[in-house]
Amino acid sequence: MMERPEFDRIKSYEEFSRYYWYREELIKICKSLGLRADGGKIELNRVIEAYFNGERILPVKKKRALVNDRNIKLTKDSGIIECGFTFGDRFREFFKKETGEDNFRFNVDMVATVKAVKESDDRTFTLGDLLDIYYGKKTYAKYDRSALLWNRFVKDFCADDATAIYNERLKAAAALWKIVRESDMKKEYSHQLFERYKGIIDDNDK
Repeated sequence: MMERPEFDRIKSYEEFSRYYWYREELIKICKSLGLRADGGKIELNRVIEAYFNGERILPVKKKRALVNDRNIKLTKDSGIIECGFTFGDRFREFFKKETGEDNFRFNVDMVATVKAVKESDDRTFTLGDLLDIYYGKKTYAKYDRSALLWNRFVKDFCADDATAIYNERLKAAAALWKIVRESDMKKEYSHQLFERYKGIIDDNDK
């Protein structure tokens, strides 16, 4: 097992990618380098990858958003920023009509895309483009599923009967997760992992 080094000691993106980084850590790294530091983990990782490849992706200067007028008719050509898009009922009704689905729900990639569009102040992106995201016809920003790693880790930890010896299972899981997160190991729980580091967990549980 290799412990995660400080960022300034990492020499390549390949080495950087072996370790788990929280979004807050990625933002801090990007800001310290004077690079763009908005968006989700996928976008931030791309900025850091570019940095290791000799390219600097600088912060985007944001323009003042236009006022959302609820009287303006929504069309596929309406810009996400121009129309003041939200995930509220007004826009849900628009997509229900466009898709013909009475139980329409925004999917996670749509949520990630709108966030990225707003953070980059992309005034070219329209409701029609977002509809294409829904149908999987195009990609703009993908939902960062790595954020679910911790939740899955805890679930699997608690499902292991061997971990029932801890009154505070979440605390014990966090101690083991810290070891995994700061190493180049797979970010997955296993009973073998538990047995290997049980002593460290016990020390943290005291």
